[in-house]
Amino acid sequence: MHWTGYIITILLSTFTGWVTTWIAIKMLFHPRKPINILGLTIQGIFPKNQRLIAEKLGQVVGKELLSFDEIEQKITSPENLEKLKPEIEAHIDNFLSHKLKEVFPMLSMFIGEKTITQLKAAFLLELENLFPVLMKGYMAKLQHDLDLEKIVTEKVAGFSSEKLEDILNQITKNEFKFLEFIGGFFGFLIGIIQVLVTIFM
Repeated sequence: MHWTGYIITILLSTFTGWVTTWIAIKMLFHPRKPINILGLTIQGIFPKNQRLIAEKLGQVVGKELLSFDEIEQKITSPENLEKLKPEIEAHIDNFLSHKLKEVFPMLSMFIGEKTITQLKAAFLLELENLFPVLMKGYMAKLQHDLDLEKIVTEKVAGFSSEKLEDILNQITKNEFKFLEFIGGFFGFLIGIIQVLVTIFM
């Protein structure tokens, strides 16, 4: 075989490796609608399994990524109350010093700075005990009313095939390009091996 034949063999093998990988990647999303060829139904992997993917993703998000137990622990933690305390304290201060006196003018004769400080301390202490109870009750109601698994499942299942492809391409674009390169590279290696076998056989 002439050396041009060797080059053509290597190039064809490289192209075959690349185009085979490219077709395999495209078949993840295409054809979007089922096509019947000689009794064989062909459809892209993601469009065909979109509902199943949506359900699995919903389960992962609802049970693992966004666990209501973990959210509750974060919300009811003493650290969160400490972060809110300055703002709460300012509101209580404003209420006791101004708004309460506006609503009940007669109280201004009996409420001084010392009393305001004592009331504020009492309110904050009560809030420390009440805050976790209120938040736990709120989270229990939220968990009952908000089915994260169902919401995620319906959202993903409702995506158009084009949107789903666009989202996945944005996430895995570089990986797909790398796979195409690997396909071409292995095709190139196979071409080299074919040429070597031809030369030494």
